[in-house]
Amino acid sequence: MLLAALAISSVAALFVGAVPLAPADVFVALFGGGQGPEAVIVRDLRLPRVIAAAVVGGALAVAGALLQGILRNPLADPYVAGTSAGASVGAVLAIATVGTAQPAIVPAAAFVGALVSAAAVWQLARMGGRTTVLTVLLSGVILSSFAGALITFLLTANDRLALRLRAVLGWLLGGVSVIDLTELLAAIGIVAIGLALAIGLAPRVDAFAFGEETAATLGIDPQRTTAMLLVATALLTGAAVALAGLVGFVGLVVPHALRGLVGATTRRLVPASFLAGGLVLVLADLGARTVIAPAELPVGVVTGLIGAPFFLLLLARSRGIAR
Repeated sequence: MLLAALAISSVAALFVGAVPLAPADVFVALFGGGQGPEAVIVRDLRLPRVIAAAVVGGALAVAGALLQGILRNPLADPYVAGTSAGASVGAVLAIATVGTAQPAIVPAAAFVGALVSAAAVWQLARMGGRTTVLTVLLSGVILSSFAGALITFLLTANDRLALRLRAVLGWLLGGVSVIDLTELLAAIGIVAIGLALAIGLAPRVDAFAFGEETAATLGIDPQRTTAMLLVATALLTGAAVALAGLVGFVGLVVPHALRGLVGATTRRLVPASFLAGGLVLVLADLGARTVIAPAELPVGVVTGLIGAPFFLLLLARSRGIAR
């Protein structure tokens, strides 16, 4: 059902946009060739963007499911935990130093930034022997604030970034865009590796549900498993940030919405999260393109309007305010 819903939403995103196109023109552009403006809009703009939105949404949702499992905290996700902010610092540093001439450099730099942030959150959150809502939130706030200050400094001091200020700011607000197909292919490859790691490590994530000591008694090496999970999360988050910037709350909302449908077993939750995350972001990006057409909203605004109330509800419940 999720796969069918993702396919239907992707097709709808190809037919609907800021520029109205006849269905026949879309079919001709996709299957019959053509060199007119309709073909350029469909093949060169909408199709790569829809694919990127599906990949980014799926990657963020899987990363959120992994972080919630390893931190044993329902409020963890790449955006809240600061992993996305670390990835954005890595990507901006890559743009400032080497530019976009090598498209694969930006996802790689975002991966390194995400890995450093994820490791820092893990070390801070597990202080005292167990993770808590407060430590995860404080760690994420600290890292996001530091990342924001560093990015602002780079935007101000670097001439290369200053010339692309509007584009970089739009990317930081969250916006799916594909400048080069090589970048899209590189990100897809990175996400595929991260997803394979997530599926392979899924049974070990479930072993962490009752703590590291219980996982160790089940034959799981906690330190090695944690390191591999952080690498998988960093791969997924880094690729997503390289393509779409800071898109919040997808990794928080999607796994929670799915647990009531597919259960809490990570082996089922990971592939379901990938499909549902792709579905959510394809629809969010479609809304961002059409709500105030011909102008366009950053997709991060759409996901923030949906995810922030959901996050507050979860926080209230975790503190015993709401039941």
